[in-house]
Amino acid sequence: MDCIFCQIVAGAVPSKKAYEDEQIYAFADIDPRAPVHLLLVPKKHIPSLAQTTEADASLLGHLQATAARLAQEHGLDKGYRTVMNTGPEGGQTVSHLHLHLLGGRQMHWPPG
Repeated sequence: MDCIFCQIVAGAVPSKKAYEDEQIYAFADIDPRAPVHLLLVPKKHIPSLAQTTEADASLLGHLQATAARLAQEHGLDKGYRTVMNTGPEGGQTVSHLHLHLLGGRQMHWPPG
């Protein structure tokens, strides 16, 4: 198992868990870009959004709905950002689909 996120989900690599259910695992980013920076990772290995199919629609919705719930739990009532980088030019550095939840500071536009 070469994928670092698969190793984290399996418990082989430590993480600061924020949430877990049968489909996803959420944890604190080790290099946070905001006061709250969580990564929501499907337990099913999918390399990126580009490799999803219609069969993954429910999982993708679940990621977003869970991000909204975690944002509320972390007091992000003034707003937050969700980001899903796809591919090298999109800024994806780990080849496992993941959703960033960022908040606790003013987000700027355009991003990065």
